[in-house]
Amino acid sequence: MQTLIKPQRFFGRNFTTDELLIIREVVGSCGGISRNELAHTVCELLDWKRPRGGLKARECKDVLERLENKGFLDLPEKRQAGYCGPQKFKEEGVKNEPYSRLSGSVEEFAPLDIERVRNREQRHLIRDLISRYHYLGYAMPFGARIQYLVHVTRPGREVVGCIQFSSPAWRMKARDQWIGWDDERRGEALQQVVNNSRFLVLAKIRNLASSMLSASIDHLRSDWEEQYGVTPLLLETLVHRNQYHGGCYRAANWQELGETTGRGRMDKTCRRNEAEVKTILVYPLVKNARQRLRERR
Repeated sequence: MQTLIKPQRFFGRNFTTDELLIIREVVGSCGGISRNELAHTVCELLDWKRPRGGLKARECKDVLERLENKGFLDLPEKRQAGYCGPQKFKEEGVKNEPYSRLSGSVEEFAPLDIERVRNREQRHLIRDLISRYHYLGYAMPFGARIQYLVHVTRPGREVVGCIQFSSPAWRMKARDQWIGWDDERRGEALQQVVNNSRFLVLAKIRNLASSMLSASIDHLRSDWEEQYGVTPLLLETLVHRNQYHGGCYRAANWQELGETTGRGRMDKTCRRNEAEVKTILVYPLVKNARQRLRERR
């Protein structure tokens, strides 16, 4: 087996040679446990945690797989064959059936009630709605996440939308160049970027989409800091260029930076897929977001 001598950097963390040897020893000695369990064990040993104390197990699992690809260690067989990314849920045949029959202008229903998803019932509801009505379906977000259900309260309380924020893409050329990041600085500041990874409008109410964006962003700033101990400075989102223009984002002053390369987050083959190219849009949460993300303190 190949031996890694020099340190490696993954997800903004530098792994020393001693730490890499510890990881290999753990994987080699903990037979019979799953890859997820190995990731949790490694995080605990190396104290790899989020600012609020949660283990970075999802990131660690990806690190283990990258080390396996380098020939440094041998992981146990995957317990579920096939796709190795987040599990996706997609209900077919209902996208043209309206969830809500409300219509009119958003002013008739304002103010919107933004409800943060916290319990099992809310999680099941948002998963069901996104899997049924969002063109991508529902996938468990990679890393950190905060989700909201959006309600109107008149004439009765009713869900009219869902919105999800999660960890940002690790690397996007157009975004990184716009900020002025090198690899080291990106690793230091990436946690202050948040991705709007799902956005679903369930009622044909004029200006509902932009109102949902505005109201949820107001909640996100404090909720993200409370949950993860990190002050978000920049939002990003990816819009499928072959299906959507991103009009509600543009109307809300989000800025287009360019396009993705067509590779997914978990793509390890470096193959471009033209059908998956997406438009990158960003929204600064503070006036000097770009400067604060670029400059070291």
